[in-house]
Amino acid sequence: MREIECKDIAEAVAKLAVEACCILPEDVVESFRAHQAAEPSPVGRNILQQLLDNAGIAKATKTPLCQDTGLAVIFADVGQEVHIVGGAFEDAVNEGVRRGYVEGYLRKSSVAEPLFERKNTGDNTPAVLHVRIVPGDRLVLRLAPKGAGSENKSVVKMLVPADGIKGVKQVVLDAVKAAGPNSCPPMVVGVGIGGNLELCAELAKRACARDLESANPDPRYAAFEQELLAMINKTGIGPQGLGGRTTAIAVHVEWAATHIASLPVAVNINCHSARHAQAVL
Repeated sequence: MREIECKDIAEAVAKLAVEACCILPEDVVESFRAHQAAEPSPVGRNILQQLLDNAGIAKATKTPLCQDTGLAVIFADVGQEVHIVGGAFEDAVNEGVRRGYVEGYLRKSSVAEPLFERKNTGDNTPAVLHVRIVPGDRLVLRLAPKGAGSENKSVVKMLVPADGIKGVKQVVLDAVKAAGPNSCPPMVVGVGIGGNLELCAELAKRACARDLESANPDPRYAAFEQELLAMINKTGIGPQGLGGRTTAIAVHVEWAATHIASLPVAVNINCHSARHAQAVL
Protein backbone atom coordinates (compact mmCIF):
# COMPACT_ATOMS: atom_id res chain seq x y z
CA MET A 1 0.00 0.00 0.00
CA ARG A 2 1.39 3.39 -1.03
CA GLU A 3 0.41 6.56 0.81
CA ILE A 4 -0.29 9.85 -0.96
CA GLU A 5 -0.76 13.01 1.09
CA CYS A 6 -3.74 15.28 0.49
CA LYS A 7 -1.43 18.29 0.53
CA ASP A 8 0.44 16.85 -2.46
CA ILE A 9 -2.84 16.30 -4.29
CA ALA A 10 -3.90 19.90 -3.65
CA GLU A 11 -0.55 21.20 -4.86
CA ALA A 12 -0.70 19.12 -8.03
CA VAL A 13 -4.25 20.24 -8.86
CA ALA A 14 -3.36 23.91 -8.31
CA LYS A 15 -0.47 23.63 -10.77
CA LEU A 16 -2.61 21.76 -13.29
CA ALA A 17 -5.29 24.46 -13.19
CA VAL A 18 -2.85 27.19 -14.17
CA GLU A 19 -1.02 25.03 -16.72
CA ALA A 20 -4.20 23.90 -18.44
CA CYS A 21 -5.63 27.41 -18.67
CA CYS A 22 -2.45 29.07 -19.91
CA ILE A 23 -0.59 26.51 -22.05
CA LEU A 24 -2.21 25.01 -25.12
CA PRO A 25 -1.04 21.41 -25.58
CA GLU A 26 1.70 21.14 -28.18
CA ASP A 27 -0.25 18.64 -30.27
CA VAL A 28 -3.03 21.22 -30.67
CA VAL A 29 -0.52 23.89 -31.67
CA GLU A 30 1.01 21.58 -34.28
CA SER A 31 -2.45 20.75 -35.59
CA PHE A 32 -3.22 24.45 -36.09
CA ARG A 33 -0.01 24.80 -38.11
CA ALA A 34 -0.81 21.78 -40.26
CA HIS A 35 -4.38 22.89 -40.90
CA GLN A 36 -3.29 26.44 -41.64
CA ALA A 37 -1.08 25.14 -44.45
CA ALA A 38 -3.99 23.16 -45.93
CA GLU A 39 -6.83 25.64 -45.30
CA PRO A 40 -8.11 27.07 -48.62
CA SER A 41 -9.88 30.06 -47.04
CA PRO A 42 -7.67 33.17 -46.61
CA VAL A 43 -9.84 34.26 -43.68
CA GLY A 44 -9.52 30.78 -42.17
CA ARG A 45 -5.73 30.87 -42.50
CA ASN A 46 -5.64 34.30 -40.86
CA ILE A 47 -7.75 33.10 -37.94
CA LEU A 48 -5.57 30.04 -37.41
CA GLN A 49 -2.53 32.35 -37.30
CA GLN A 50 -4.27 34.49 -34.69
CA LEU A 51 -4.92 31.36 -32.62
CA LEU A 52 -1.25 30.41 -32.90
CA ASP A 53 -0.22 33.94 -31.87
CA ASN A 54 -2.64 33.82 -28.94
CA ALA A 55 -1.23 30.49 -27.76
CA GLY A 56 2.30 31.86 -27.92
CA ILE A 57 1.43 35.00 -25.96
CA ALA A 58 -0.48 33.03 -23.32
CA LYS A 59 2.41 30.64 -22.78
CA ALA A 60 5.06 33.38 -22.67
CA THR A 61 3.15 35.64 -20.29
CA LYS A 62 1.42 32.90 -18.23
CA THR A 63 -1.99 34.38 -18.93
CA PRO A 64 -5.13 32.44 -19.83
CA LEU A 65 -5.72 31.38 -23.42
CA CYS A 66 -9.33 32.57 -23.02
CA GLN A 67 -11.10 34.71 -20.46
CA ASP A 68 -13.49 31.81 -19.82
CA THR A 69 -11.30 29.51 -17.73
CA GLY A 70 -14.31 27.27 -17.24
CA LEU A 71 -15.33 24.82 -14.60
CA ALA A 72 -12.49 22.60 -13.43
CA VAL A 73 -13.32 19.12 -14.70
CA ILE A 74 -11.03 16.51 -13.17
CA PHE A 75 -10.66 12.88 -14.12
CA ALA A 76 -8.96 10.93 -11.33
CA ASP A 77 -7.74 7.37 -11.78
CA VAL A 78 -7.00 6.13 -8.26
CA GLY A 79 -4.86 3.02 -7.98
CA GLN A 80 -6.39 0.46 -5.67
CA GLU A 81 -3.03 0.15 -3.89
CA VAL A 82 -3.10 3.86 -3.01
CA HIS A 83 -3.99 5.04 0.49
CA ILE A 84 -4.85 8.75 0.60
CA VAL A 85 -3.88 10.27 3.94
CA GLY A 86 -4.02 13.65 5.65
CA GLY A 87 -7.61 14.51 4.82
CA ALA A 88 -10.41 13.78 2.37
CA PHE A 89 -9.60 13.28 -1.31
CA GLU A 90 -12.42 15.48 -2.63
CA ASP A 91 -11.52 18.26 -0.21
CA ALA A 92 -7.91 18.11 -1.43
CA VAL A 93 -9.02 18.39 -5.06
CA ASN A 94 -11.22 21.40 -4.29
CA GLU A 95 -8.44 23.04 -2.30
CA GLY A 96 -6.20 22.67 -5.32
CA VAL A 97 -8.81 24.22 -7.58
CA ARG A 98 -9.30 27.09 -5.14
CA ARG A 99 -5.58 27.82 -4.95
CA GLY A 100 -5.03 27.46 -8.67
CA TYR A 101 -7.86 29.79 -9.65
CA VAL A 102 -7.32 32.36 -6.89
CA GLU A 103 -3.51 32.51 -6.86
CA GLY A 104 -3.31 32.06 -10.64
CA TYR A 105 -5.75 34.96 -11.24
CA LEU A 106 -8.05 32.75 -13.30
CA ARG A 107 -11.67 33.77 -13.77
CA LYS A 108 -14.05 32.28 -11.24
CA SER A 109 -17.08 30.94 -13.11
CA SER A 110 -18.81 28.65 -10.61
CA VAL A 111 -22.12 29.55 -8.96
CA ALA A 112 -23.08 27.66 -5.81
CA GLU A 113 -26.73 27.12 -6.75
CA PRO A 114 -27.96 27.03 -10.34
CA LEU A 115 -31.50 28.41 -10.43
CA PHE A 116 -32.43 31.07 -7.86
CA GLU A 117 -29.54 33.04 -6.31
CA ARG A 118 -26.71 31.96 -8.68
CA LYS A 119 -24.14 33.42 -6.30
CA ASN A 120 -20.52 33.03 -7.42
CA THR A 121 -18.49 30.80 -5.10
CA GLY A 122 -15.53 33.15 -5.53
CA ASP A 123 -12.90 30.45 -6.02
CA ASN A 124 -14.25 28.26 -8.85
CA THR A 125 -15.06 25.38 -6.52
CA PRO A 126 -16.46 22.81 -6.43
CA ALA A 127 -14.66 20.86 -9.12
CA VAL A 128 -16.53 18.46 -11.40
CA LEU A 129 -14.83 15.26 -10.28
CA HIS A 130 -14.93 11.87 -12.02
CA VAL A 131 -13.19 9.07 -10.11
CA ARG A 132 -12.27 5.57 -11.24
CA ILE A 133 -10.60 2.89 -9.13
CA VAL A 134 -7.93 1.20 -11.25
CA PRO A 135 -5.14 -1.34 -10.67
CA GLY A 136 -1.79 -0.08 -9.42
CA ASP A 137 -0.30 2.30 -6.88
CA ARG A 138 -0.50 5.61 -8.75
CA LEU A 139 -2.93 8.49 -8.78
CA VAL A 140 -3.44 10.05 -12.22
CA LEU A 141 -5.09 13.47 -12.29
CA ARG A 142 -6.23 14.99 -15.58
CA LEU A 143 -7.69 18.48 -15.42
CA ALA A 144 -9.70 19.77 -18.37
CA PRO A 145 -11.20 23.27 -17.88
CA LYS A 146 -14.50 23.54 -19.71
CA GLY A 147 -15.98 26.89 -20.71
CA ALA A 148 -19.67 27.54 -21.28
CA GLY A 149 -19.53 28.57 -24.94
CA SER A 150 -18.77 25.04 -26.04
CA GLU A 151 -20.32 23.19 -23.09
CA ASN A 152 -23.71 24.79 -23.69
CA LYS A 153 -23.84 23.09 -27.09
CA SER A 154 -23.65 19.59 -25.60
CA VAL A 155 -26.24 17.06 -26.74
CA VAL A 156 -27.52 13.73 -25.44
CA LYS A 157 -29.90 11.69 -27.58
CA MET A 158 -31.44 8.38 -26.57
CA LEU A 159 -31.58 6.61 -29.92
CA VAL A 160 -32.80 3.07 -30.48
CA PRO A 161 -30.71 0.35 -32.15
CA ALA A 162 -32.67 0.70 -35.40
CA ASP A 163 -31.25 4.23 -35.78
CA GLY A 164 -27.82 2.61 -36.20
CA ILE A 165 -24.69 4.26 -37.54
CA LYS A 166 -26.71 6.64 -39.69
CA GLY A 167 -28.55 7.92 -36.63
CA VAL A 168 -25.31 8.45 -34.69
CA LYS A 169 -23.81 10.42 -37.59
CA GLN A 170 -26.90 12.62 -37.75
CA VAL A 171 -26.77 13.42 -34.03
CA VAL A 172 -23.11 14.45 -34.32
CA LEU A 173 -23.65 16.51 -37.46
CA ASP A 174 -26.72 18.26 -36.05
CA ALA A 175 -24.83 19.13 -32.86
CA VAL A 176 -21.91 20.63 -34.77
CA LYS A 177 -24.18 22.65 -37.06
CA ALA A 178 -26.18 23.92 -34.08
CA ALA A 179 -22.95 24.94 -32.34
CA GLY A 180 -21.70 26.77 -35.44
CA PRO A 181 -19.54 29.75 -34.50
CA ASN A 182 -20.72 29.77 -30.88
CA SER A 183 -18.28 27.04 -29.85
CA CYS A 184 -15.31 28.94 -31.30
CA PRO A 185 -14.12 26.46 -33.93
CA PRO A 186 -11.95 24.72 -34.92
CA MET A 187 -13.45 22.25 -32.46
CA VAL A 188 -12.48 19.01 -30.83
CA VAL A 189 -15.63 16.88 -30.80
CA GLY A 190 -16.10 14.21 -28.16
CA VAL A 191 -18.68 11.52 -28.84
CA GLY A 192 -19.98 9.02 -26.31
CA ILE A 193 -21.87 5.97 -27.52
CA GLY A 194 -23.59 3.39 -25.36
CA GLY A 195 -23.98 3.04 -21.62
CA ASN A 196 -27.02 4.88 -20.30
CA LEU A 197 -27.97 8.55 -20.00
CA GLU A 198 -25.28 9.67 -17.55
CA LEU A 199 -22.51 7.29 -18.64
CA CYS A 200 -22.92 8.32 -22.27
CA ALA A 201 -22.42 11.98 -21.35
CA GLU A 202 -19.34 11.17 -19.27
CA LEU A 203 -17.88 9.16 -22.15
CA ALA A 204 -18.26 12.18 -24.44
CA LYS A 205 -16.51 14.39 -21.88
CA ARG A 206 -13.68 11.89 -21.47
CA ALA A 207 -13.37 11.75 -25.26
CA CYS A 208 -13.01 15.54 -25.39
CA ALA A 209 -10.18 15.42 -22.86
CA ARG A 210 -8.08 12.89 -24.78
CA ASP A 211 -4.76 13.84 -26.35
CA LEU A 212 -5.40 15.21 -29.81
CA GLU A 213 -3.52 12.55 -31.78
CA SER A 214 -4.94 9.62 -29.83
CA ALA A 215 -7.19 7.11 -31.57
CA ASN A 216 -9.75 4.70 -30.21
CA PRO A 217 -8.00 1.33 -29.68
CA ASP A 218 -10.80 -0.48 -31.52
CA PRO A 219 -9.98 -0.08 -35.25
CA ARG A 220 -13.69 0.12 -36.13
CA TYR A 221 -14.18 3.11 -33.85
CA ALA A 222 -10.85 4.65 -34.90
CA ALA A 223 -12.07 4.57 -38.51
CA PHE A 224 -15.42 6.01 -37.40
CA GLU A 225 -13.60 8.92 -35.73
CA GLN A 226 -11.94 9.79 -39.02
CA GLU A 227 -15.21 9.41 -40.94
CA LEU A 228 -16.97 11.81 -38.55
CA LEU A 229 -14.08 14.29 -38.79
CA ALA A 230 -14.26 14.33 -42.60
CA MET A 231 -18.04 14.76 -42.43
CA ILE A 232 -17.78 17.71 -40.05
CA ASN A 233 -15.11 19.43 -42.12
CA LYS A 234 -17.38 19.32 -45.15
CA THR A 235 -19.91 21.60 -43.42
CA GLY A 236 -17.95 24.72 -44.40
CA ILE A 237 -18.34 26.28 -40.93
CA GLY A 238 -14.59 26.84 -40.73
CA PRO A 239 -12.40 28.66 -38.19
CA GLN A 240 -14.52 30.84 -35.91
CA GLY A 241 -17.52 30.05 -38.11
CA LEU A 242 -16.33 32.34 -40.92
CA GLY A 243 -16.02 29.64 -43.55
CA GLY A 244 -13.38 27.14 -44.53
CA ARG A 245 -12.43 23.52 -44.27
CA THR A 246 -11.08 23.50 -40.71
CA THR A 247 -14.23 23.17 -38.61
CA ALA A 248 -12.81 20.43 -36.37
CA ILE A 249 -9.26 19.26 -35.76
CA ALA A 250 -10.25 15.97 -34.12
CA VAL A 251 -13.20 13.74 -33.32
CA HIS A 252 -12.79 11.30 -30.45
CA VAL A 253 -15.23 8.49 -29.72
CA GLU A 254 -15.60 6.50 -26.50
CA TRP A 255 -18.09 3.66 -26.11
CA ALA A 256 -19.54 1.34 -23.47
CA ALA A 257 -21.87 -1.62 -23.20
CA THR A 258 -25.53 -0.69 -23.34
CA HIS A 259 -29.07 -2.05 -23.05
CA ILE A 260 -30.43 -4.26 -25.82
CA ALA A 261 -33.12 -1.65 -26.58
CA SER A 262 -30.90 1.47 -26.36
CA LEU A 263 -28.37 3.38 -28.43
CA PRO A 264 -27.46 6.47 -26.38
CA VAL A 265 -25.32 9.12 -28.09
CA ALA A 266 -23.73 12.18 -26.48
CA VAL A 267 -21.77 14.99 -28.11
CA ASN A 268 -19.46 17.29 -26.15
CA ILE A 269 -17.50 20.01 -27.93
CA ASN A 270 -14.22 21.67 -27.02
CA CYS A 271 -13.50 25.08 -28.49
CA HIS A 272 -10.17 25.72 -30.22
CA SER A 273 -8.57 25.98 -26.76
CA ALA A 274 -8.68 22.21 -26.24
CA ARG A 275 -7.20 22.52 -22.78
CA HIS A 276 -6.01 19.75 -20.49
CA ALA A 277 -3.07 18.93 -18.27
CA GLN A 278 -2.09 15.79 -16.38
CA ALA A 279 -0.07 14.82 -13.31
CA VAL A 280 0.86 11.40 -11.97
CA LEU A 281 1.45 10.98 -8.23
